[in-house]
Amino acid sequence: MNDSSHADDKETLIDALAPDDELPGEVAAGKDSGSNPSGGAADNQPTIEEQLAAEKDRSLRLQAELQNVLNRSSREVADQRKYGALSLLRDLLPAIDTIDRALEAASKTQEGLAEAEGAAADGVIEGFRLVAQQLLNVLKQHACEPVEPLGEPFNPNLHEAILQQPSAEHEAGTVMHVAQVGYRLHDRVVRPAQVIVSSGAPG
Repeated sequence: MNDSSHADDKETLIDALAPDDELPGEVAAGKDSGSNPSGGAADNQPTIEEQLAAEKDRSLRLQAELQNVLNRSSREVADQRKYGALSLLRDLLPAIDTIDRALEAASKTQEGLAEAEGAAADGVIEGFRLVAQQLLNVLKQHACEPVEPLGEPFNPNLHEAILQQPSAEHEAGTVMHVAQVGYRLHDRVVRPAQVIVSSGAPG
């Protein structure tokens, strides 16, 4: 009798210490919540195709930028070769102007000289003309051409108007006198021609 009572008490104590059974709903909820711990983050990851497309686009952009740099550098080198003598030509032009003025003055002086003196002066003047022509040939070899717009319409890109006056022989806006010859190197102005422009018929 006592042994049976002790056995029942032992079974009751074991049942009291055993954990509660899990509810079916709780077990299902636990499994569902653990099935995708990232919360759908995997759906936001780019695919291999998208990554390849992005890298290809980036590569094309870099190639285009590199080509632009190369083109710009090539243009700068070409301009340097084409217009590299610009500053030298600008320094050289005053010497040519001086020779031209000397020739003009010598020609006027020669008119009042005696025949023998005039012959000697002719030799000097001819020598100056040869020097001037040689300098102009050097300029031409380097694609530097004079701008002598007498009788042409005034062009502010090539000419510098120092005076405007009426003229019966020239239409308004026409260059009627060149005070100083201009020069240009290829398509770039080295020095504009200084000109007098007609304002049209007087009165």
